[in-house]
Amino acid sequence: MTELPAVNDILKASQSLGLGASPAELHGGLCGWLAAGGADLPAWLGQVLADASLPVPEPDSVLDQLRLATVAQLEDRDFAFELVLADTAAPLQARTDALFEWCRAFLGGFGLASGKRPALSEEGEEALQDLAKLAQASSDEFDAGEEDEDALAEIEEFVRVAALLLHGDCVMGSRHRQRLN
Repeated sequence: MTELPAVNDILKASQSLGLGASPAELHGGLCGWLAAGGADLPAWLGQVLADASLPVPEPDSVLDQLRLATVAQLEDRDFAFELVLADTAAPLQARTDALFEWCRAFLGGFGLASGKRPALSEEGEEALQDLAKLAQASSDEFDAGEEDEDALAEIEEFVRVAALLLHGDCVMGSRHRQRLN
């Protein structure tokens, strides 16, 4: 299963559990957690949102499907990894805000899973620093012009590749090293 649930389905599932997290925040946090080597657990919500009292998503629920598809996409050798942001029909500002929320949540999940600073490649260090800069950004800097649409698409692609790079450094690299030993 590599197809992510629809943004609105994730939103409804989040709201039904009383979570204050947007779909972008849930996915960003999950991706950060997994990229830093956090365990793929059915009880991921409690881990990623640092709240052990949160319920475990039901098997085959939207939030469980989100976890399973995200794990599969991060592991996909064809780089099929996608970001869950805002609906593509949403205004530019809403989509930009969702991207920055995703980055903030990614950093939170990454920090929770990695604990201390993980050993990263030079590219991984740079990617992490760039994600931190994006996490501090604001959509107020964007207009609704075509140039900004293009810029947002470029930033989304950068974030997608940065997440894969960090996952490669922290998870795939350590697996590869274990096989060599």
